[in-house]
Amino acid sequence: MKKDGQIRKAFKKLFHNKLAAVCFIILLLELILVIFAPVFAKNDPNAQDIVNRLVPGFWASSNPKYSPDHWLGTDELGRDIWARLLYGGRISLRVGFTATAVGLVFGTFFGLLAGYYKKLDNIIMRFMDVLFTFPGILLALLIVAMLGVSVRNATIAISIWSIPSFARMVRGRVLQIKQEDYIAAIQSLGASDPVILFRHILPNTLSTIIVISTMRIAGAILSIATLSYLGVGVPVPNPEWGSMISSAKTQMYQAPYLIVIPGIAIVITVVCFNILGDKLRDILDPNLKD
Repeated sequence: MKKDGQIRKAFKKLFHNKLAAVCFIILLLELILVIFAPVFAKNDPNAQDIVNRLVPGFWASSNPKYSPDHWLGTDELGRDIWARLLYGGRISLRVGFTATAVGLVFGTFFGLLAGYYKKLDNIIMRFMDVLFTFPGILLALLIVAMLGVSVRNATIAISIWSIPSFARMVRGRVLQIKQEDYIAAIQSLGASDPVILFRHILPNTLSTIIVISTMRIAGAILSIATLSYLGVGVPVPNPEWGSMISSAKTQMYQAPYLIVIPGIAIVITVVCFNILGDKLRDILDPNLKD
């Protein structure tokens, strides 16, 4: 309960920071838009209308081709950009949250074991070091190449890439916590290792896990966009921000908005998650308190 109270207090402090509060509101609005995409986007994101291809958006409302039904315009196949942006954001955020959650579960488990059991430490961390030797996107490409192109396989690839980050950070925190006097007192009372790990050590690593998770979501969203841009992420014709940019390359001079709009969505989302993670770190890390 005390730890829950500390986390609530930390989030309260977070909202006192104007930049962090703005980022939180932006992400909340974005989540609402993508979750209820069928409500906010009336057009089918994959419906093609060659007659109305490359219709400009609201910024060119004086153009005779402009249609209020496509307020962000249409792409080279006449597909509505607004609908594809929302449905693409749904896939990007789903992959981001899912991959981060999987990486969190496995990474935290391995980090707890490595930090608490000295005999397992070297084995687990050397395996994590092997994963770290691969540049993240290359590791994801390798996994997708072996499993095949699909949203599920891209999520698995990004999840595996996320595990070492959680494991290393959690291990470091566990090494600190297990030196505390109260852990020695609990051990002297005969508490079992699972009880010590999951009832006393794990709750005290929550602040670290929250910070890593927030930043890893940003990394996962950027990763799925990169994989989709390279053609090995979300299979076409399903909309995804990275694949929207990739398919618009041939039209970048004629209709630059096809690249700019999904690019802005990626930048805003990633920057907001990173700012939230950075502010949470400042609040939750006792070494950084004023």
